[in-house]
Amino acid sequence: MNGLLTLHIVAGSLALVSAGAALAVKKGGRSHKRVGSTFFYSMVVIFLTAVIMAVLTANTFLFLVALFSFYLAFSGWRFARNRSGEPQWLDWLAVIIMVSSGLLMGLLAFKDYPQFTSTSVTLSVFGFIAIALGLADTKSHRDRAATGKVRIAKHLTNMLGGTIAVVTAVLVVNVSMTPPWLGWILPTILMLPVIIWWRRKVKA
Repeated sequence: MNGLLTLHIVAGSLALVSAGAALAVKKGGRSHKRVGSTFFYSMVVIFLTAVIMAVLTANTFLFLVALFSFYLAFSGWRFARNRSGEPQWLDWLAVIIMVSSGLLMGLLAFKDYPQFTSTSVTLSVFGFIAIALGLADTKSHRDRAATGKVRIAKHLTNMLGGTIAVVTAVLVVNVSMTPPWLGWILPTILMLPVIIWWRRKVKA
C-alpha cells in the first residue's frame, strides 16, 4: 500500500504540473501534445493505483471517483486523437461505464437519506456530472458530431474536467475545509464557468 500510495502521489504531481503546462503552451503545437500525453499517462497511473488501493481496502467511494476521473482524461484524449468523429468500441465502453458509475453514485448518495453525509453530497454532485457528461458524449458518438470545432471543444471540456479531478484530489488531501464536502466540489464550482466560457469561445 505504501508503494502504491507513493506512486499515486508522484503521478498526481506530474499530472498537475503537465496540466498547467498544457494550458500555458500554444494549443495544438508539439509542446502541447507532449505535455498533454504526459498528463494522460499520469492519469492512467493514478487510475490504476487508485483502483488497486480501492479493491484492497474495499473502498467503493474511491473506486467510483477513480472511474469518474479517468473517464474525463480518457475521453478528452480520445477526442484529441479521433478527428473523424467515428467512435470506436472503446469509446462506447467508456461512456457505458461512465453513465453506470454515475447511476451507482446516485444510488449510494441516498444510502443515508434523509441525513446526507459529506460522502453523499460528493457522490450526488459527481454522479450528476457523470451521467450528464456521459449522455452528452453518447449523443456525440451516435451523431458522429465530434469533428472540427465541436471536437476541440469536447477535448477541452473533458481534459479540463480531468484537471479539476487532480486539483480536487490535491485540495482534499492537503487542505481541511468545513463542511468537509466543500473541498470535493469547490474546484468544480470555480472552474465550471471557465469551461463554459472557453467552450463557447472555441465553438464561435
